[in-house]
Amino acid sequence: MIKIGDVISLETKGAKLERLKCKLVEKKGNKLYIDYPINQETGRSAFLMLGTQLVASFVSNESVFRFQTEVTGRIKENIPMISLTYPGDDQLIKIQRRQFVRIDANLDVAIHSLQNEFQAFTAVTADISAGGTALLLPKSIKLKEKQEIVIWFSLPFQNEGIEYIKVKGKIIRFIPADHDLFVKAPIEFQNIDEDTRQVLIRFCFNQQILIRRKGLTVE
Repeated sequence: MIKIGDVISLETKGAKLERLKCKLVEKKGNKLYIDYPINQETGRSAFLMLGTQLVASFVSNESVFRFQTEVTGRIKENIPMISLTYPGDDQLIKIQRRQFVRIDANLDVAIHSLQNEFQAFTAVTADISAGGTALLLPKSIKLKEKQEIVIWFSLPFQNEGIEYIKVKGKIIRFIPADHDLFVKAPIEFQNIDEDTRQVLIRFCFNQQILIRRKGLTVE
């Protein structure tokens, strides 16, 4: 699956998120050997301590594959390298570039108007992806199809605290919900910047990991 020369993106998992890039130099069994990663913000080489936990991703056949990894060593051969753990091809999580994975998630959100058409109110999501969400709205709330709204999310990351993001979305349609007092409104995110998109992808990825540990399935 992953090949020598592939570009790998790395994200740190601590309180401070760092995005790094490197290349795969060598692969032996469940070990990957990469050149020294470059911090995408500063352009400088990043120092990774042994045991550092990371989320790695690479592109293959128009899909993005993500996995969790750990720094296991530093090697000096023809070029300086860092060794990482590799969980195996069967443990990769695949993300279609044009079809973001949707995760069932009940998140509290705040809904605001773009043009003071209504007072802000709170709602709950039914699911979320990096491309959109589905809101459970009280039937008393009078919104329209194709209406654009602003959604504030609080995304809880395991062991990393909460990240707050603001996204503009367009209401696609209204469909019946399981409860008579609510209606479900699929939302398509609009003009989302790449940093916010990456936060959403990371959240969905983390939720997939939790779901797999519980033995559930992901759509």
